[in-house]
Amino acid sequence: MSVRVDGDKSEQVPARPERVRRMPRLPGPGLLRGPRPEKVPNLVGTACAVVGLLDIAAGVFPRFRHSRMHSLAEVLPGALGPFAAALALSVGVLLLLLAHGLKRRKRRAWTAAVLLLPAGAVTQILYRHSLVGTLLSVALLALLLRHRREFAALPDPRGRWKALANFLLLGAVSASLGMVIVSSHPNRVVGRPGFADRLQHVMYGLVGFEGPVDYRGQISWTVGYSLGALGLLTAVTTIYLALRPEHPVAQLTDEDEVRLRELLDRHGDRDSLGHFALRRDKGVVFSPTGKAAVCYRVVSGVMLASGDPIGDVEAWPGAIERFMAQARLHSWTPAVMGCSETGGQVWTRETGLDALELGDEAVVDVPDFTLSGRAMRNVRQMVKRIERNGYETRVRRVRDLCPEELELVRRAAADWRGTDTERGFSMALGRIGDPADGDCVIATAHKADENPQDQTHSLGQHTAEATRHSASHGPYGDLKAVLHFVPWGPDGMSLDLMRRDRSADPGMNELLIVAALQAAPGLGVRRVSLNFAMFRSALARGERLGAGPVLRGWRGLLVFLSRWFQIESLYKFNAKFRPRWEPRFLVFGNTRDLPRIGFAAMQAEGFVTLGLPRPFARSSTPRRARPCAHPAAASQDSEPRAA
Repeated sequence: MSVRVDGDKSEQVPARPERVRRMPRLPGPGLLRGPRPEKVPNLVGTACAVVGLLDIAAGVFPRFRHSRMHSLAEVLPGALGPFAAALALSVGVLLLLLAHGLKRRKRRAWTAAVLLLPAGAVTQILYRHSLVGTLLSVALLALLLRHRREFAALPDPRGRWKALANFLLLGAVSASLGMVIVSSHPNRVVGRPGFADRLQHVMYGLVGFEGPVDYRGQISWTVGYSLGALGLLTAVTTIYLALRPEHPVAQLTDEDEVRLRELLDRHGDRDSLGHFALRRDKGVVFSPTGKAAVCYRVVSGVMLASGDPIGDVEAWPGAIERFMAQARLHSWTPAVMGCSETGGQVWTRETGLDALELGDEAVVDVPDFTLSGRAMRNVRQMVKRIERNGYETRVRRVRDLCPEELELVRRAAADWRGTDTERGFSMALGRIGDPADGDCVIATAHKADENPQDQTHSLGQHTAEATRHSASHGPYGDLKAVLHFVPWGPDGMSLDLMRRDRSADPGMNELLIVAALQAAPGLGVRRVSLNFAMFRSALARGERLGAGPVLRGWRGLLVFLSRWFQIESLYKFNAKFRPRWEPRFLVFGNTRDLPRIGFAAMQAEGFVTLGLPRPFARSSTPRRARPCAHPAAASQDSEPRAA
């Protein structure tokens, strides 16, 4: 059984078999079996989080330690009524970290909880004489042991050694600082404690207990909180390193790249973002049949895919299933950026995820494009004005450029990049001039030299001698702007990056896009994908007559954010060329994951960079291109699809 998609008989999406309706289960002994296995991690994690929040409140707010709510919390495992405030705060934070690991089904979090709960039960019965608290600890322990298979997410394999090294090193530093803190108030110390007493006081203080050293006045509180903070820092960083998910360095192998290119040769005309799957900083999972693949990168614990799956639509479910299995295995949060409507339907149907419209992609149909008419008046006048100023354009395949000119274009594009870091993930290839990408298209703008001797070089003369001669007039000769397009099946191309010399006249991008559209028929191209406009529909509807206050307010916020991000400017730039708009979607699992996914997406696209400040950052030499089936040039920094 199949479902027609986009009216194309050759691309059919297999429908899932209809679910068999079951009669509702009557109340009975089955209700005593406990929660469903898949609900146990979230249940136990929520219980730890509640207790952790109560302990933090008890440590921060003194009145809370005497409230009725905290009296009720005394029966919960992990509540720390009679202990010091510093210990309550420390354990509360640790329980929150442990709760997060349990919710994400971490095996090490399960191990820590199994070891902690018996100790908590002993504490409940010996120190607090709480039978209810002991029974709750035992119940949670039994729940974890019974459903241990639900906690199978693998952490970073290097995490245990990093956690051990952090515990030993930071623990030693904390103990040394603790000795300084304990010994820094000799006039306030009661009696004459020896070195062993002070060391014991430090060890007790690091875990939140009071030691044998006593002080006059409020110094004891200062020392206690200082030692507790050092112990908390050591414990938090150690647990974080032990429980954090694996962040593999994504790298496309030679075999993976060859297989992806074969899939693109057969099915590359479906998605304009398909060729961007060949970024060599992405990982890939293939369907069991090898007829489909999903490319991804792991950023801040988010397994971020981009575009639609590559390959046969009927094999998409197999690739998606393996993608989701990989995410569950490592406890990564799955998300998809920029998939089409058909891709969003398959993703949501196969995985149960949700979809949110992210924006629209501008696609120009080459046979319908023209500069005539009132609607194209502004673009037409701008192009004519720039041409009168002496600019000329050249549109060619990458394989048609000589090595010297290609190197010149590559260096110019790198130097004209407006940011220190490479931008782009879902809609950027990240390199120019790779021999394996000979079908890519480069459009260049040149400033005609005023010297008549230099004007003897015709548009078709691109020898090394001409390049060296023009280079004498500037670092990049007469080159003023570059556009790079990647293939979109046999009859399309998709815009990758736009770069221009900041000293060139305004309108370079409009000039090159018009030149590329006019040269497209000669290249066998019938459709061109331009920039992606985020929230395009909201901007368009918000400026219409009769728009409601909510829509106008949302548009106003987007316009305000456009001061820092290219939101409104990209929409207006794309609209100049009268494109058709193709919606693109974000696929996610839960609404509470959206901030995390958004932050990971901004990291992947290069808008947010986490690292040391520039004075402390280590300078690194450019990495050489790795040898592959197709000899590759070094990856160039790119700022994709920006006007």
